[in-house]
Amino acid sequence: YVPPQVRRAQETQDDKKREELGRLKKMVNGLINRLSEPNLSSISGQMEELYMANSRKDMNDTLTDTLMNACVTAVAMPARLMMEHVLLVSILHHNVGIEVGAHFLEAVVKKFDELCKSDAEGKECENLLALIAHLYNFHVVHCLLIFDILKKLVSIFTEKEIELILFLLKNVGFSLRKDDALALKELITEAQRKASTAEKKFQDQTRVRFMLETMLALRNNDMRKIPGYDPEPVERLRKLQRTLVHSSGSGKDTELRVSLESLLSADRVGRWWIVGSSWSGAPMISDTNSKTQQKLHVGKVSSKIMELARKQRMNTDIRRSIFCVLMTSEDFMDAFEKLLK
Repeated sequence: YVPPQVRRAQETQDDKKREELGRLKKMVNGLINRLSEPNLSSISGQMEELYMANSRKDMNDTLTDTLMNACVTAVAMPARLMMEHVLLVSILHHNVGIEVGAHFLEAVVKKFDELCKSDAEGKECENLLALIAHLYNFHVVHCLLIFDILKKLVSIFTEKEIELILFLLKNVGFSLRKDDALALKELITEAQRKASTAEKKFQDQTRVRFMLETMLALRNNDMRKIPGYDPEPVERLRKLQRTLVHSSGSGKDTELRVSLESLLSADRVGRWWIVGSSWSGAPMISDTNSKTQQKLHVGKVSSKIMELARKQRMNTDIRRSIFCVLMTSEDFMDAFEKLLK
């Protein structure tokens, strides 16, 4: 039972909160609408002030919603506009805290996954992919996520996916080559294998051939072979980013090294990539995993050692396993190997 006076206080509080959020949304919207390269410095400064004045959660939600409404449209967004929006996120990510970039990235990736599964006719998928590509260009996210997305697209391999692969490689291909040439090489091999098996499937072979040519151009570091490739705008905005980021650690240490799977299952297993992110659900390791682990060690280790572990009050599976490893290892190298496993 909630007494009437408490109920009334709650209702007025809710109205107040709604009003505040509405006002915040208007302010953020106004700033995003005016966003352009020359005034990026003043707008990012005003955004930082808003972050200081309001709760992080409200700001993250409002900023993500506003940017998604602005960038994810049924028609293709101009590349320059897209870059400026993402650059704002990256500056806030470096200056305010990594949860800004992490919140936006998670929303974008989930939306992208959702739209890929549905047969949407518009250009929303390309726009979302462009957002992810530029988040990588401006050091918000590590190349691990980009490779995960490319692998997923290559595994499906329909005409829509080929378009998306081409689009992504054109935007970030040479950066991927710089960051992890081996993974790119493996991806190209897999795509070639897929293309040779799927030749009968496509009526129009030119797209597949063009994709393979683009990939080979990337492997050979030949920029001339990729039509319309121009790294200059990204480079110019990266220079601007360096001037606007306060901390000297604007580079690799704030990159989110998170995989596609982790982002899509964040609601189930928590967000390990955000420091201090509260999590009240099930533990990250699945139950089946821990059960098999337990059986495994019980099988290998004699009952005598298990009895010792019990006497030493090793009361969880993981403690028991570590104790058993230490007690049964031949030497320190053996113990080290087993503990890593």
